[in-house]
Amino acid sequence: MIVDYHLHLRAPDESIDHTVEAIERFVEVAGQRGIDELGFTEHVYYFRETRGLWTLPYQTERCVFDLERYAGVLVEAKRRGLPVKLGLEVDYLGARQTELAALLEPYPWDYLLGSVHWLDGLAVDQEPGLWGALSVEDVWRRYFAALGELARSGCVDVLAHPDLAKIFGRRPAPEVVAELQEAAAAAAAEGGLAVEVSTAGLRKPVGELYPDPGLLQACRAKEVPATLASDAHVPALVGEDFPAAVELLRGAGYETVTVLEGRSARQELLG
Repeated sequence: MIVDYHLHLRAPDESIDHTVEAIERFVEVAGQRGIDELGFTEHVYYFRETRGLWTLPYQTERCVFDLERYAGVLVEAKRRGLPVKLGLEVDYLGARQTELAALLEPYPWDYLLGSVHWLDGLAVDQEPGLWGALSVEDVWRRYFAALGELARSGCVDVLAHPDLAKIFGRRPAPEVVAELQEAAAAAAAEGGLAVEVSTAGLRKPVGELYPDPGLLQACRAKEVPATLASDAHVPALVGEDFPAAVELLRGAGYETVTVLEGRSARQELLG
């Protein structure tokens, strides 16, 4: 079994396209690349139902789409027999995480990805962002503290691009990295989450898969299951570089991949 569980529903020109026709374009590419199942995970701040939670212009300018329509399109695609799952990429919100979870509760999610993109209004994956305010070690510590909090919140099912803090290739001392990786793996295990192995990092300045082999091995040691992801924003990127992701999983000792439905997980043989 091969899944791609981190996709953003777009037209080929990257414009928002929450339609069954757009889903079909992704499914077509998946079939060509041997991907058995797709999971769509739009950014939570794109939906006006969540408008009261956002303060940054980057978020509020995008908060114009209808969550009911998005969910309905995926439900309809499933009804038509397309191999897709309904997901959402849920951002870390600290003290307001449960408030966001309550807004999302009525919808028939198959799973929710958990991501940390902003801390105190500053971006982890944009420059200067948090990097202009803190040392490299402090960025990593702040990021992984938030990731652990999100993992333990009960509000998400999978940790997306879990070591996003490496995006620009900046790392603290190796012993700090190892400490934070162990803490993240422990949080994922405690929260009963899966960890995402994502090829998106190959398209970022760091030029590496998410997560680092050390973090994935720490997750495996704690029996944290795994999913696969491309973080594709256009159909052409579905399953991009998946042989490398599968190799990373197998190298860490994984023989199965997590399949999610109705926010419940099961394991299927990998590949």
